[in-house]
Parts: sequence; structure tokens; C-alpha cells
Amino acid sequence: MRFQNKIAIVTGGGSGMGKEVATRFVAEGGSVIVNGRDAAKTEAAAHQIDPLGKRAIAYVGDVALPATGETLVKTAIDRFGRLDVLFNNAGIFGPKPFLEVTEAEYDRFLDNILKGTFFTAQAAAKAMKAAGRGGAIVQTGSMWALQAIGATPSSAYSAAKAGVHALVKNLAIELAPDKIRVNAIAPAVVETPVYDTFLTPEQVKAVLPTFNAFHPLGRNGQVADAAEALLFLASDQASFITGVVLPVDGGVMAGRQ
Repeated sequence: MRFQNKIAIVTGGGSGMGKEVATRFVAEGGSVIVNGRDAAKTEAAAHQIDPLGKRAIAYVGDVALPATGETLVKTAIDRFGRLDVLFNNAGIFGPKPFLEVTEAEYDRFLDNILKGTFFTAQAAAKAMKAAGRGGAIVQTGSMWALQAIGATPSSAYSAAKAGVHALVKNLAIELAPDKIRVNAIAPAVVETPVYDTFLTPEQVKAVLPTFNAFHPLGRNGQVADAAEALLFLASDQASFITGVVLPVDGGVMAGRQ
């Protein structure tokens, strides 16, 4: 198994891609700290992954606060004795025209996406360097940071995710001497509960299928599609890959049919 006796932190692990990654990481032999801001959702996810609470534990906290990343790392080391992988997956999404974005909304995207990613990665990298075993940091970026989509105006979100992409390359170079690899995926439309945060259930059911044709492969992404790529980048199968932002987008970045 790819992650036998490995320890990971998964931010945004209470649902969607994060929960899928945490579930499969444990299924492949590892143990995880599942992080999220919603206590009920985060604790339920950890319990579902491992009802005995031995290989999946919940830590509730907002990664926009640097202290949360520090505590997550400390929890991993105190509970499991090491940290091998950080899945920096936490984030928010909500389309809004550029001319209508407020300062508070802008700050919310930057804090939750870029600041949270930056300082959680910093805490993890410090621990990995101190342990001397190397490690992997895998970020969840976005196709919206590579291409603007008129149907979903997302300037603040896209700017924050572009920062995550830039962080990948910078950290890959800085941390390479310590054998810490840093990569990201850039998903297109992946059907996760994030759409429930700004659409009604009826709107989700009506709107999401209209994006199937947006992808050259003819369908929206599923959480398993994103999780498979994240897990690959975290695994020893990707031991010679660092500094990469991998599109997981059904062919969107390749062009239009």
C-alpha cells in the first residue's frame, strides 16, 4: 500500500475532495488529521473514515489563522509521531462580478485560500525539515487561476488560487534540499458540496449539468478524479516530481472542441 504507516494532514477534510483524500489515504495504510471549520462535519468525517478513532482524528480550526496550522502539525506529531504529507485543500468559492466585490469579500478569499495555504505549509515544512525524512506538500489550486470563465466571474478567488500556484514553484525550489516535494492540482468543475454554499439544492441540480459540455471529455469532474491526482502527487510514485501544477480538468486547458 502506498501510504503504509504514513501520516497526513488534510485541511478542508470534512467533505468533498478533502474527505475523499483522507478516506483513501487511510485505506492505503496511512493515518490522518482531518481539519475543517465545521465541528459537526469534521468530526463526522473522521468518525466515518475510522470509527475507532485510531487512524483518523478530527481537529476543528480555521486555517486562515496561522496558529491553526501550527497546532495541526503539533497534533500530528504528538498523536502519531511524525508528519509525511500535507494536503492543503481548504478553500472557499463563490462567483461574483469584479465590480461588486467588497474589501471584506476580497480579504475572505485571500485569508482562507492563500494565507491559510501559506502558513499551514510553513508549519508542515518546518516539521518535515526538522525530522530529516523529507515529505510532500500537495495544494489544491484551480483552473480558474489559469483561465478566466465568463459564466463564473471569480476575480478574487482566482487571484488567491494564482498565489497558491506561485507558492508551489517557490516552495519546490526552496524546500528541495530538504527532500520536501511541493505540487498542486488545478481542477475544473468538480462536483463537491462547495456549490451548496452559494446555490440552493434546486439550483445545484439544474446548473451543474450545464457544465458537462464545458469539458472536452464531456463530463464534470468527481471527487475521486481529484483525489486520485492528489494522492499520486503525495506518493512515492511521484518522487521525481516537484513544482508542478497539474490540470485535472477534463481537457479544458488543452483547448475547445
